[in-house]
Amino acid sequence: MRALVVYETIWGNTEQIARAIATGLRVSMTVEIVDSESAPTVVNHYDLVVVGGPTHAFSMTRSSTREGAVAQRGAPRAPAKGIREWLVEVTPPGRAVSAATFDTRVNAPRLPGSAAKAAKRELKELGFNIVAKQKSFRVHGYEGPLLDGELERAEQWGRELATVTAHSGTEHP
Repeated sequence: MRALVVYETIWGNTEQIARAIATGLRVSMTVEIVDSESAPTVVNHYDLVVVGGPTHAFSMTRSSTREGAVAQRGAPRAPAKGIREWLVEVTPPGRAVSAATFDTRVNAPRLPGSAAKAAKRELKELGFNIVAKQKSFRVHGYEGPLLDGELERAEQWGRELATVTAHSGTEHP
């Protein structure tokens, strides 16, 4: 089985989570991990597509929120194309391809919105089979670092996704 992990990162926290998820997936899958600027838009030859990015302004980033992260918060760089723009370019798979989404977000109780939830909605509209509830991973402040234990939790989630994908056929909300 083959998996594609697509991530968007600004401070590097989401990339760390994506790499940990990929490690978990590698227990039983061949994994390609790529940032949203380089990700392929034809994905029907994968069995699982995992998409993740930071939550900005209660959803997936926009060019304005990425630019604001650099100008106002001192982020090292802003990708020209985030997962929002990548999803617009993705060709519907035309066959059953499993998918799951994740995000990174500030560790604040009851903070509304989720990049992962918005990305899941887009993938579902494109015809992907959503096999897991979206997952959020927490960071200290906007810049990070990740909270203790998040990388281990991400790797475990990757193992769970590999198992669910191997047995998928029905959607799990």
